[in-house]
Amino acid sequence: MEHIVLEIGLAICLIAAAGWLSTKLRFSVVPFYILIGMAVGPHAPKFGAFDFRFIDSAPLIEFMGRLGVLFLLFYLGLEFSVGRLIKSGRSIAVGGTIYIAINFTLGLLFGWLSGFPLNETLVIAGITTISSSAIVAKVLVDLKRTANAETEMILGIIMFEDVFLAVYISVLSGLLLSGATSVGGIVLSALLSLGFMLVFLIAGRKAVPWLNRFLNIRSNEVFLLFVFGLLTVVAGFSETIHVAEAIGALLVGLVLAETEHRHRIEKLILPFRDFFGALFFFSFGLTIDPLTLGGAVWLSLGAVLLTLIGNYIAGMLAGRSAGLSPKASSNIGLTIVSRGEFSIIMANLGKAGGLLTVLQPFAALYVLILAILGPLLTKESKLVYGLLNRWFKFDKTAAATPDRSKTQENHPA
Repeated sequence: MEHIVLEIGLAICLIAAAGWLSTKLRFSVVPFYILIGMAVGPHAPKFGAFDFRFIDSAPLIEFMGRLGVLFLLFYLGLEFSVGRLIKSGRSIAVGGTIYIAINFTLGLLFGWLSGFPLNETLVIAGITTISSSAIVAKVLVDLKRTANAETEMILGIIMFEDVFLAVYISVLSGLLLSGATSVGGIVLSALLSLGFMLVFLIAGRKAVPWLNRFLNIRSNEVFLLFVFGLLTVVAGFSETIHVAEAIGALLVGLVLAETEHRHRIEKLILPFRDFFGALFFFSFGLTIDPLTLGGAVWLSLGAVLLTLIGNYIAGMLAGRSAGLSPKASSNIGLTIVSRGEFSIIMANLGKAGGLLTVLQPFAALYVLILAILGPLLTKESKLVYGLLNRWFKFDKTAAATPDRSKTQENHPA
């Protein structure tokens, strides 16, 4: 631990180099942060005091990465409106159900057709169902799509996934770790998660006038301390009742977005979002050992292909159920295709339950591929939709005039 500052400094320099390279290549920074994390770690060399294994600093980097997820989701919430989210509750519930049902069913089928036992199949279905809220948030903000029509549904699906995750982890933990599970406990967990989200959003909206007065603080230092305190307390408390801490951060952002201090918070929080967010993706890469991925290549590629197809169909159906245009619906399926932290959690649960060891390299390679493809597909969503529209005729008007520059949604190139 005596060289902890040096190790953190090395990590930041590596992240900065990866970010610089991504800007030169005009590509999303997310895959570069993950890949540079994979390139170092326990399998990397040590040169004197320069230790690229990051053994001592890994826990601290992981914690700072967790803060990065909180800041990413918090900022995404600031860019949105809790009022719109509440009003769209029914369409979000329908869209979220469609998304979970399609992807979870495909995951079960994939595990079964691949010849896995029941418990391994259930873990695989969990790995392939839940998208990465951190990557989705990063991409939406970087591409300036937080005001798009489909973002409302994307946020809703992320929150809907969290309720599903709370229930599913309860089920799997019971099956894998104790051999049994309580139906009553599962139902209670689901109701508690959903109830907490709804009560927080409604109560938070009622508290906006009080928050306006309370946060009327001249000092930026004290102002940030109060905002950070609220963010971390709510996120931490959320985790104690089986709601992901990232969702707690999103809820705080949604509430503070209704206050008159929204723009001041956005301006002050931006450097923290970028710095700690980069550390999250780097720390995520540190958990992936490239030397163990070879045995799961074909399995991972098959799962990726199935996820791309299922995710796109689910996004189209979820968007159309909410009355969105085919193009906006297409963006839903392309934006939330990334898999990440939740998939790794599922794989680790399988490891704790003594299941087949192939689950860990499978999850790592599967997540890595989709973490790279997800931002790329989102960035090129206009091109992808145009190509698919020629074949499937989602929008006959757009298909007939593919060169029109003005559409209902305004997406940057």
